[in-house]
Amino acid sequence: MFERYVAIGDSSTEGLDDPDGRGGYCGWANRVAERVAAAQTTPLLYANLGIRGRTTRQIRDGQLERAASLKPDLATLFTGTNDVIRLGFDVDQVAGDVEYMQRTLIAGGATVLGFTLPDLSPVLPLARPIAGRVRALNDALRNASAASGAILVDFAKYPVGSDPRLWSLDRIHANSAGHARIAAALTEALGIPGDKTWSDPLPPAPPRSWVVRLAAELHWGYLYLMPWALRHMLGRSSGDRISAKRPELAPVGKAPQWRTS
Repeated sequence: MFERYVAIGDSSTEGLDDPDGRGGYCGWANRVAERVAAAQTTPLLYANLGIRGRTTRQIRDGQLERAASLKPDLATLFTGTNDVIRLGFDVDQVAGDVEYMQRTLIAGGATVLGFTLPDLSPVLPLARPIAGRVRALNDALRNASAASGAILVDFAKYPVGSDPRLWSLDRIHANSAGHARIAAALTEALGIPGDKTWSDPLPPAPPRSWVVRLAAELHWGYLYLMPWALRHMLGRSSGDRISAKRPELAPVGKAPQWRTS
């Protein structure tokens, strides 16, 4: 049984794109907290320090110390997406930072969970040039977890993780169904009974004509790619002026909304 769960990471940990119906985001970390709390008789306190747009080094510098000070006995760390899309991707630095964070949390008494990134090519065709980076990131996460003793759910081994129907319209974040599957996989890795169908494939999708596919690509490029490119050209991040949605430990079910600062 766990008493204190702390989640650190980027937008995935924050919960994008899994709306909670109250103007904020739920996400797999919230869902993990709810599943853990429901599986035990003792109360669970939960904090979520994840902030969108953060790289691995930014998570280490900006979230790790605070997370360790909360003395978690359960912690999740997911990172790497914002590293692989940058020009200066340094897989060795990412690997070192991940292992350092895992070891720090484990030394404080936490069971640490993480997961690999599935192949994004079927979801985001423009991700094909960075497929090698994603594979390198996943190898780094596997090696870091093996060295530190962290638990790693290897989503990259399950084709369903690359099904576009589990991803939001921006093709970068999981949708609600995707977040639910992530939470089910992580809690299963903890040995908590629950939905074991998270790795099952979805039914075959109906075929789409090349016209429909092209229109979808153009629509996505206008709504998401162009704003992202402009933001990065200006040196801005989606996480600017965003603070953690749940910076303090609180009983599960009493979650403050994320806010700007």
